[in-house]
Amino acid sequence: MPAIAPIAYTLGEPAGIGADIIIQLAQKQVLQDIVCIGDGGLLTARAALLKLPLTLVDYPATATAVSTLSVFQHSVANPDVVGKPDLANVAGVLTSLNCAIDNCLSGKFSAMVTGPLHKAVINDVGRDFSGHTEYLAERIHSLSDTDGEAPHPVMLLATSSLRVALITTHIPLKDVSAAITRQRIDRVCKIIDHDLRIKYGIAKPRILVCGLNPHAGEGGHLGMEEIETIIPALEALRRQGLDVIGPLPADTLFTPRYLQHADVAVAMYHDQGLPVLKALGFGKAANITLGLPIIRTSVDHGTAFDLAGSGQADIGSLETAIAVARQMAITSQPS
Repeated sequence: MPAIAPIAYTLGEPAGIGADIIIQLAQKQVLQDIVCIGDGGLLTARAALLKLPLTLVDYPATATAVSTLSVFQHSVANPDVVGKPDLANVAGVLTSLNCAIDNCLSGKFSAMVTGPLHKAVINDVGRDFSGHTEYLAERIHSLSDTDGEAPHPVMLLATSSLRVALITTHIPLKDVSAAITRQRIDRVCKIIDHDLRIKYGIAKPRILVCGLNPHAGEGGHLGMEEIETIIPALEALRRQGLDVIGPLPADTLFTPRYLQHADVAVAMYHDQGLPVLKALGFGKAANITLGLPIIRTSVDHGTAFDLAGSGQADIGSLETAIAVARQMAITSQPS
C-alpha cells in the first residue's frame, strides 16, 4: 500500500459511542495510520468502563500494537460523561473538529474520519450547527485566502454495492421543491463527477438522477419540477459531456436493472435515497463529503447514547469509513 499521511479521527460527542467504537476497533487492528483528536482522559475512562485494554501514545508517535491509540490531545471540560451530554463539552468538541480540518488542509493529515456528533447539544449552547457537512464547508471557506465562492459540500453515502448522493440534505420536506434549482443540480452533479474521477479513480462516472415527484412527475400530471427544472439541467450537463441519466422514478431507479450499470444514484432529498441505502447496508456504510479540498468520511449512525459504555456498539461503519478514507487518500495522491 502506498504511504500516506496519517488519518485523523475525531471522537465526536463525548457522551456517545465515538470513543467506544475506536477503542473496540483498536482491539482488532493495529491502527498505525490513525490519530485520535480528542481527550485522552475520555478514552482511558471509556476503556475502563468497557473493560478493554488500552495504551495511549502522544501524537506524533504512532500505534504499533493492538489496543494502542495515538492521541492528539484536545481536552473537553467533562471527560467522564456517558450517555448524557454535558453542554460544557461543546467548545472542546468543536476545537477538536477544527484541529482535524486545519491539519487536513495543511497536508499533515491525508483525511479525516468523524465520530458522531449530536446537533441539538451544539445548538443548545447557541451555535448554529446543522451538521458536520455544512460546518466543514464553512470552516474551510473562513480559512480561505480568497474571496471566492464557498465550497458546496455534497453528501454521499456508500456501501460496498451502492453509492447515493443528495441534491438537498438537512432541510424540511416543505422546502425541498424550492431548493431544487437548475444551478444546484448543475453544481452537485459536476462535483460528483469530478470527485468520483479524482478520489475514486472512475474514468467516466455514470450518474443516475431521481425525479422529485412520484413517477418522475408523470409528464407534468404529478408535478412540474421535472419539466421546468430537472430535465433542462440534466440536458445541459449531457451537452457538457457528463454521463447523467434521468430523471428516473425513484421507485424503479433503485432496482438492479438500473443500478448494475451505475456508479452513483442522486436523490433529490434526504429521505428519498438514504432509506434504500441504509436498508441495504446500515452499519456497513460510510458517509462521505464531496466538494471539499480535503477527504472526509464518517460513520453512518448517530451518537447512540443508550449504547455508550456498554460494549454493544457496532464498529462496522467505522471500519468502512476508515477503509474508504484510506483508499480515497491513496487514489488522490499525485501520480
